[in-house]
Amino acid sequence: MGKLPADVTAELRRIGRVLTPETMDTVRGLFRRLHEAAGYQAPRIARDLVYGPDPRHRLDVHRPEPESAGLPVLLYVHGGGFTGGDKTTPGSPYYDHLGGWAARNGLVAVVMTYRLAPVHQWPAGAEDVAAALSWTREHCASYGGDPERIVLMGQSAGAAHVASFLAGHAGHAADGLAGAVMLSGIYDPPTAEPSDLVRAYYGDDDRQFTQRSSIPGLVACPVPVLLAVAEFDTADFHRQAVTLLDAMLAAHGVIPLFVTIPDHNHQSEIFSLGLDDDAFGSMLARFAHRVTASRSDSSGTPVATTP
Repeated sequence: MGKLPADVTAELRRIGRVLTPETMDTVRGLFRRLHEAAGYQAPRIARDLVYGPDPRHRLDVHRPEPESAGLPVLLYVHGGGFTGGDKTTPGSPYYDHLGGWAARNGLVAVVMTYRLAPVHQWPAGAEDVAAALSWTREHCASYGGDPERIVLMGQSAGAAHVASFLAGHAGHAADGLAGAVMLSGIYDPPTAEPSDLVRAYYGDDDRQFTQRSSIPGLVACPVPVLLAVAEFDTADFHRQAVTLLDAMLAAHGVIPLFVTIPDHNHQSEIFSLGLDDDAFGSMLARFAHRVTASRSDSSGTPVATTP
């Protein structure tokens, strides 16, 4: 699909950068009815697969019809302010809609959940990403995916966890990933706007924040990156993106792919997939297929993909 209804776009503009429980409920409701009207689930979903010992070490695999093999894989890490969120919410499209979007775009989607702060603090998120990625590499071929063609993606707190993993905070190298996508994350805790949610995950000791920054590791990471923020994101998420872009420019003389998602806010940037793909979904699909196109399936046979 291409565009949102004009009244939905107008409401997003009216809300602007305000991010409160009330505006979040409004945005969820707007997009829920649109997804329900359009249909949003993948043809086949395997639910609650176990990738670790914690009760929240669970993931869902979404795949297209008909049966395929050697497809690119999108491993998605949800947001939730470090203290909440889940891979799926009963009675809502989130985040089954992402799995449906992926299936329609020739991808297998693995949607994971992870341990939450404040019980589980930094670097628990990166560790859980590492564990889910290990599971995906081992098992995705059984669901039509190619373990050599995985793109890692996170939004909000999920983007922070993806960044932390790429930076090496879980003690695992990111070698072998085809690409990574980060939407509106916290990449540099020392320069993030102070909040209870940031402290819930990164801790109360500001002196440790510099060591917990993902910026140095991201600059050194060789994985191709697509970075994005929403037009109506709060200023802090814009600053975090610019901090990362500045560091990459200083180190490499260029910046990675970067998108400001028009007419969307912190929530709707991810809810838009499958409804307003002109805003971000088309770029995401193009990136995922491009970075996986030159890789091979597990048999070593080159795989052709649609750009």
